[in-house]
Amino acid sequence: MSALDADVVVVGLGIHGSAAAAELARRGVDVLAVDRFTPAHSRGSSHGRTRMIRRAYPNPAWNDLVARAFDGWSELESETGQTLVHRTGGLYAHRGESQLQGPDCIVVDDRVQMSELMPGFEVPQGYRAVYDPSAGVVEAARALAAMQESAAARGARLRWGVRAEGWERVPGGVVLRTDGGDLRARRLVIAGGSWMGSLVPELAPLLEVWRILTLTAAPGQEAGMPPSLGAFSVDRPEGLVFGIPDADGNGVKLGVDAGAIWDPEIPVAAPSNEEVNELRSLLGDVVPGLDTAPAELAACLYTMTADKRFVLGPLHRAPEVIVASACSGHGFKFGPAIGEALADLATGKARDDLAFISTSRREL
Repeated sequence: MSALDADVVVVGLGIHGSAAAAELARRGVDVLAVDRFTPAHSRGSSHGRTRMIRRAYPNPAWNDLVARAFDGWSELESETGQTLVHRTGGLYAHRGESQLQGPDCIVVDDRVQMSELMPGFEVPQGYRAVYDPSAGVVEAARALAAMQESAAARGARLRWGVRAEGWERVPGGVVLRTDGGDLRARRLVIAGGSWMGSLVPELAPLLEVWRILTLTAAPGQEAGMPPSLGAFSVDRPEGLVFGIPDADGNGVKLGVDAGAIWDPEIPVAAPSNEEVNELRSLLGDVVPGLDTAPAELAACLYTMTADKRFVLGPLHRAPEVIVASACSGHGFKFGPAIGEALADLATGKARDDLAFISTSRREL
């Protein structure tokens, strides 16, 4: 193999690729990370001001990874001196029995108690809820920038405007083909978001890319601020309605965890008037004291698997290549934990605790 360009090359500088670059660089690994777009672009899944964080998850298998994520955000806050996570509590409404569980989470059946826990949130009639006292808001834009700054400060080389076009195994490592030339490394980490199906063809049958819309109301409204409102969701057959409170002047954000299949090569279309009116109606129903006029409208891409579990680990046909894919709408909060996992796998450390989201689980 020719001279290496890095020990590890990372494809994708969304939250997971950025976190992997930062963690690898922290360990003294020579890492080069590339992204096809410019910083803070809106073509993927990591843009926008806020994301939800929670401990309430459908299966205990997630609990350790959730804990690692919370710890990782705290470490990044200490490193940067910034507040990246606001703890607001979360109330998650559902019909019948809920699978949600997690440390300190409780089931709430009584509507009076629901109102006491979150006065601004109108749980639909006939619904129960799970309360998560640890839930809250991640300052997503701030966190992504902080992770990239941390990576660069530790020695990672971040290159923007570099399009990955393919890769191949070679003796001693991997060659990444890009529109700017070949890059050679011992290990390749691919965290390409909605482009994973084209970058790793065996993933394509597992993945769907959805267009997801969000509406953010004007900030500063008491009905949308803690303690009146925390993180919330309403589970419906048509798609999960999710909401993020105005924890730091960002406004209340609402979206629906369902959308049309979308080609990531096409810029995501902005919400239509009909779609905006639907989002406003949903927001008015669940936060009735709020002026729902949009201060911001956004569209992003979710890369989904059928069971909403990620796909993470080395490829059987190319163990030098580690993939992180299909964040299924709930991946941002796991940024530091996924970065740690990718760094472990890229440096030869086994992570048996990740069997529930591993590539081997999918026979990849």
